[in-house]
Amino acid sequence: MSPIDSTSAYPANHDSSPSLSPIMPPSEPLPKPDDKEPRLIVVSNRLPVTISKDDNGEYTFKMSSGGLVSALSGCKKTMSFTWIGWPGKDIPLQDREYVNQRLLEEYQCLPVYLPDDVADRHYNGFSNSILWPLFHYHPGEMNFDASHWLAYREANIRFADVVADFVRTGDVVWVQDYHLMLLPMLLRSIISGESAQGEMTRREMGRVKDGVDDAVVQNVGMQKGVVHGLDEGVEMLEDVEEDGGEVTTTGGGRGVLPGISAFQKQEIRARQRGKGNIRIGFFLHTPFPSSEIYRILPVRREILLGVLQCDLIGFHTYDYARHFLSSCTRILGLETQPNGIEFEGRYAQVGTFPIGIDPWQFVEGLKNSTVQKRLSQLERRFDECRVIIGVDRLDYIKGIPQKLHALEVFLTQHPEWIGKVVLIQLAIPSRQDVEEYMNLRSCVNELVGRINGQFSTPTWSPIIFMHRSVPVEELTAMYALADVCLVTSTRDGMNLVAYEYISTQAEKHGSMILSEFAGASQSLAGSLIINPWDVDSTASAIHTALTLSPETRAQNWTKLFAYVSNFTAQSWGLSFLNELNRSTGRPPAGPLLGGRRKSGSSLSRTSSKASMKRRFTVGNSMPPTPIEAPRS
Repeated sequence: MSPIDSTSAYPANHDSSPSLSPIMPPSEPLPKPDDKEPRLIVVSNRLPVTISKDDNGEYTFKMSSGGLVSALSGCKKTMSFTWIGWPGKDIPLQDREYVNQRLLEEYQCLPVYLPDDVADRHYNGFSNSILWPLFHYHPGEMNFDASHWLAYREANIRFADVVADFVRTGDVVWVQDYHLMLLPMLLRSIISGESAQGEMTRREMGRVKDGVDDAVVQNVGMQKGVVHGLDEGVEMLEDVEEDGGEVTTTGGGRGVLPGISAFQKQEIRARQRGKGNIRIGFFLHTPFPSSEIYRILPVRREILLGVLQCDLIGFHTYDYARHFLSSCTRILGLETQPNGIEFEGRYAQVGTFPIGIDPWQFVEGLKNSTVQKRLSQLERRFDECRVIIGVDRLDYIKGIPQKLHALEVFLTQHPEWIGKVVLIQLAIPSRQDVEEYMNLRSCVNELVGRINGQFSTPTWSPIIFMHRSVPVEELTAMYALADVCLVTSTRDGMNLVAYEYISTQAEKHGSMILSEFAGASQSLAGSLIINPWDVDSTASAIHTALTLSPETRAQNWTKLFAYVSNFTAQSWGLSFLNELNRSTGRPPAGPLLGGRRKSGSSLSRTSSKASMKRRFTVGNSMPPTPIEAPRS
């Protein structure tokens, strides 16, 4: 059996399956796919392999590190897949055959080659200068540039070309994160033909292709401009009336197979090309902002429609999923159901899948002799101090200035702790050539210097600030040393630092202080939940964490580790893929909530009037409410 056919069950609060209705069978049979075993294909912006070339022209390959790599590496212990992504540099044409072979044979990877300027404007330009700040509620940091949007579209087209060439009937494609939000729509258009898409998709495809180099567009088998449909007039979204699950078309119809949806046309065309029954899933590893924030994006329509061609769209929390559905209603004028949205005949299911880590990497890592030796050294060094650990990328979403301000307030309010507590803040360098990040580093350096200057003694400083990366052995020892872990993100998709810290605390039972704006706060019962903008509250939480009784710390840690050890990276991947394998692209059976009728109205590009009273089902078993730090 293929790994993606796993039928493992997961608890009700881990995904959206408990609130799903049975799926309607196809209204008429389609050609059966071939009997080849389906494959799982993971697509992300970067491959998990770093490629370098020495002075002698020899290539070396090394596995990379990072949040997504760690999560999917955990999945790889229980499933196999091919990973498609950008290799990090544009390899010369004469070397590509050799590099491709090494990547595929040794790492099960397939590269997507991008010109250096396109790669830079796609990643640093649109993805990280527009989508990243917007999705993390920092619209003031956005810097929209038409050339960056052009590069984003071209990069997504190049990705879609490689994936479409590789997939075959029955494969499962799992697209990762905000760098590739146009990919599902582009992939469907390539494998089934643009003319098989619905009218709205064909119009958007025309906009997506506009301005992209003609050679790139033609190389993937597309035409310039808006392509006419297979059966123009039969399936236009504004000409469909639905009530109680019955569908009738009012377009009159001319041509073949009148009355079938764009989804059915796509499947017929794709199977004729040997690429039928391909399931596409998308997972967003960042928050998805409220519709009031998201609507600021100038190309808001294109991004939403890009992912609506998926069978399953996944988020970390119910809030993110709810915000996505609300944006589809307010911006696209589409009506939603509690767990998904139907667009041009295809039902895109929306679910929540909180990501985890491989905790045993840290549990077993603590037994390593190198880690134990380093831990002993640190314990002697900080024998008379309690230790607070902070581990963050130096990014404006991580709330490092708020953390430092809170420590300053804590020491001011509790001078008895001067000389008895130290914050070890590890700030991992990030995007050091970007002005906003350089300004942040200057701000943090100034705060560290001011606070240390105010409170230090000849033998003690309150803050040890490290602006660098450290080996995993050093990080594990630092986690195990700490009495408290302090996470003050102003907005964070999940934040897995908390999970890593918890995994090292089997003996010490350290306390977890966690920002309510991190996705992990909705899962990690037993944490002290704080609002990082409220420095007095955060200072009180620091005092509470340092003075909790051993019994309370042990009880809190038991709850925390029970969650971390059950909801791992492996269970996250399997639960998403199990749900994706159950999807059919068809809406749940039975009447829609309150019925649905959409007739005689067009979906304008600026529509925000459509609305729907939605009930968002959260399942039967949510984690207990985390405890909030009391005020002093």
